[in-house]
Amino acid sequence: MKQRVAAVILSAGMGTRMKSALPKVLHQVAGKPMIGWVLDAVAASGADPMVVVTAPAHDAVRQAVGDRAEVVIQETPLGTGHAALAAGPALEAWCADGGTVLICFGDTPLITPETLAHLVAARAAHDDPAVVVLGFEPEDPGLYGRLLLGADNSLEHIVEARDASPEVLAIGLCNGGVMAIDASILFDLLRRIDNGNAKGEFYLTDLVGLAHRGGRRCTVVTCDPLETQGVDSRAGLARAEAAMQVRLRAAALEGGVTMTAPETVFLCHDTRLAADVTVGPHVVFGSKVVVEEGAEIRAFSHLEGAHVGPGALVGPYARLRPGARIGAQAHIGNFVEVKNAEIETGAKANHLSYIGDARVGAGANIGAGTITCNYDGINKHRTDIGARSFIGSNTALVAPVTVGDGAVIGAGSTVTRNVAGDDLVVVRGETKTIPGGGERLRQRNSAKKKTKG
Repeated sequence: MKQRVAAVILSAGMGTRMKSALPKVLHQVAGKPMIGWVLDAVAASGADPMVVVTAPAHDAVRQAVGDRAEVVIQETPLGTGHAALAAGPALEAWCADGGTVLICFGDTPLITPETLAHLVAARAAHDDPAVVVLGFEPEDPGLYGRLLLGADNSLEHIVEARDASPEVLAIGLCNGGVMAIDASILFDLLRRIDNGNAKGEFYLTDLVGLAHRGGRRCTVVTCDPLETQGVDSRAGLARAEAAMQVRLRAAALEGGVTMTAPETVFLCHDTRLAADVTVGPHVVFGSKVVVEEGAEIRAFSHLEGAHVGPGALVGPYARLRPGARIGAQAHIGNFVEVKNAEIETGAKANHLSYIGDARVGAGANIGAGTITCNYDGINKHRTDIGARSFIGSNTALVAPVTVGDGAVIGAGSTVTRNVAGDDLVVVRGETKTIPGGGERLRQRNSAKKKTKG
């Protein structure tokens, strides 16, 4: 029989150390808000319903959560226990029928569904523990709360570091924050928490002591310390980003991607790299990038909102902006920028070009220095370049304009009119030569410079 599991995600913290107008849980890790990572993990662990507790001024959090969870307000920041109690109107009726409530934190983006599922499974064990706490053993316990175990290894108490004696601070097993709690007693215990501590707050951690004194067993499930890593500063955000990148790179490598220097590659949460893709050093993937089988992304390229077809070659030093669609076996070379444009099968733009709001037909060749002049200062316009066409170096295609299949544009041309298929177009000014004019010009300019002096 499937367990009844709900979740409360505490996200009301102001995050003052972030020094930002953006609520803390909306700061991004690998392109996704931290609370998005937590919501994903909680949902994947099987919890439903989910309740997010946030602060009155955090409209942006409510918007980010959307319909994924019910959002409630902690009117006054009086501690984690008080924040969890704020979920009562949304969840207390559900809890009357028993089950398990996960309590998580919106600033722990590295928590995994597997760990949450492990907590839930431990709560459903035959000894029916009232509370299961996520524990970890860091190299430096520092200011983490300590987990005090009894003779039978049951958890008897959690002591916050600020309230701990030197003997308690010597304990290495620390509180990871996340809990799985017997739903039938959760809100009764929350109402019994007092604020007699160093900070004068209502600590969620006091649930353990209350349950233990009431004769209920509590236990600990341990995890990798990375999963408990909360973010409360920009430095912490950078550490979370680094850890998430390690995780994403490992998944890509496991999926058959070759990375010659994986530690230099940055991925987004939704980057999709197929098997046999090769990624060179110092490549950055923004959001919504798909790279198909056998494609190669060479060094120092930046991709965002782009789709790269099978066997295509991108870079080095290429930039693919949103809407770039690179066809099979196409080449986008060094210092080429593509935006909202389709480069069809086998087409090539090998160097120093800008292709925006355009279609480049199959097998076409774009010479160095070519640009599509797509913006008139107010509106964007399309350029359509036909299959097998050849665009000479340093060509400006002033949109809206169409170049037919097989057409050839001579180097240095500025094309303002449509070109029919298989036509040859050369647009250049007449060459005028003045014998000795260069020397006379230098003399005249030198004289002007002396006069100014």
